[in-house]
Amino acid sequence: MKPRPNLVEISRRSFVKRCATLAAATGLPFWFVERQLSAAEETKKPLSANDKPGIALVGCGGMGTNDGLNAANHGNVLAVCDVDSDHAAAAAARLTVDGRVPQIYGDVRKLLERKDIHVIINGTPDHWHTLVNLGASRAGKDVYSEKPLTLTIDEGRRLVKELTKRGTILQTGTQQRSSQRFRMACELVRNGRLGKLNEVKVWLPAGLREGPFATAPVPAALNWDYWLGQAPKVDYVPERAHTKFRYWYDYSGGTMTDWGAHHNDIAYWAIGQRAPVKVESTRLTEPIPGGYDAISDYEVRYTYADGTKLTIMSTHGDNIFGGPKEKDQPHNGIRFEGSTGWLWVNRSEIKASDPELLRTPLAADSVRLYVSNDHMQNFFDCVRSRKAPICDVETGHLSANMCHLGAISLRTRKSLTWDPKAEKFTGEHAREANRYLSREMRKPYDYSFVG
Repeated sequence: MKPRPNLVEISRRSFVKRCATLAAATGLPFWFVERQLSAAEETKKPLSANDKPGIALVGCGGMGTNDGLNAANHGNVLAVCDVDSDHAAAAAARLTVDGRVPQIYGDVRKLLERKDIHVIINGTPDHWHTLVNLGASRAGKDVYSEKPLTLTIDEGRRLVKELTKRGTILQTGTQQRSSQRFRMACELVRNGRLGKLNEVKVWLPAGLREGPFATAPVPAALNWDYWLGQAPKVDYVPERAHTKFRYWYDYSGGTMTDWGAHHNDIAYWAIGQRAPVKVESTRLTEPIPGGYDAISDYEVRYTYADGTKLTIMSTHGDNIFGGPKEKDQPHNGIRFEGSTGWLWVNRSEIKASDPELLRTPLAADSVRLYVSNDHMQNFFDCVRSRKAPICDVETGHLSANMCHLGAISLRTRKSLTWDPKAEKFTGEHAREANRYLSREMRKPYDYSFVG
C-alpha cells in the first residue's frame, strides 16, 4: 500500500496545479508564474473580520465607480462624492451592500472631515487628482489615485514632499504594474535577455480630433464651477466634461498622459533610469480651432544619458476612444529592441524574436522587480503594513513626468534638454518650456482649498 501524501505534498501539488493553470491561461512560461506566485504567497496576509477600513469614493464616473467596486472587496464603502449629483447617486446605488447606503457628498472637504473614513479612492479627472490627494493626506487618509498622478510636474514635486512627510500610503492606478505579463517583460529587459537595450518603441491610441463645439446650458445635476476647479473659467461645453476631459490641456494631456500613463510607465520601469535628458517631438496633425486642443496624432522621441532611445507614437490601430480604426496601423503596446533580439508586450500578449528568450528561466540571482498580482489588493495590504505599494507617490510622479515631458515638447514644438535631478529644463528653449512645469490655479481652487 502506498503511503498517504502528507499535507505539505498536497499543498505543493495544489500550488503546482495553480501555476500550470495560470501559465496556460496567460501564455506565460511556467517558471515565471511559479516564481511570481511564490513571492506573492510569502507576503500574503489574511484579512480579519475586524480589519475592514472605511472607504470613500471621490469622483463617481465610470472608472471611479469601478475602482470603488473593487475597493469594496477590501473594506466598507461609507461615502461617495461627486460634483455631478446624478453620478453620485448612481455610484451610491451600486455600492450599497446589505442595505448600507453610502452617504452622498458634493464637496470633498466635508467628506474628509469624517474620522471613520480611512481610505480615499480618487477617480476624479486629472486636474483634480492633486488637490484631492493632498486633502486626503492632510486629513490622515491613505489614497488610491487614478492615473496620471498629476496634471503638472510641479504638482508631483509637492505631492511627493507632503505625502512622504506624513507617511501617507498612496497607490497610483497604473494597473499594468500588477500584471505578470508586463512585469516579466521588464525583468527580462533589466536582466539583459535582449543584450544591450537600444530602443523602446511605444504605441499609444491616437486621440480625438473634432470640433468646433457649441456651448450648452449646464445640466441641473452638475456643479460646473466646482468641476472646473483650478482650470480657467469657461462656458459649459458637453465635450469638455466627464469622459472627454482628457482631450483638453486644461484638464489633462491627451492620450500622451492617459494611455501613456500605462505604457510609458512600463517603458520607464524596464529602462530603469530616472528620466531622459532630451525630448523632441513631431505633431502629425493640428487641432481643429474651437475643438479638442490636445494633440491627437504625434511622435515623441526621448534620449537617455546612456544613449537609450524611447520613441512614443500614436496609432489608429485600436478604436479605444471612439476614434477611427485603421487596419494597417499597429495595435497599442511596447516593443523593446536590444542588441540580440526584441520583445513585444501589451495587455493581450507577449512575444519575442526567439521564443527561447521567454522560455529560458532567469538565473536565481537575477534582478527581481516588485511583485504584485492585484493592484487594489497590494494597496490595501500596504495600508495595513505601512510598506510602500508597487506604484507609490514618487514612482507615480516620475512615471507621470514621462508623459508630461512629451506633452510639453508637443505644446512648445521644441527640442528640449531635461535635468532629471533638478526636474527642470535647461539650455535652449528652457525658459519657454519651464513655464509648463506648473499652471496658474484659479481661486479658490488652489492649494489652500483642501486645508
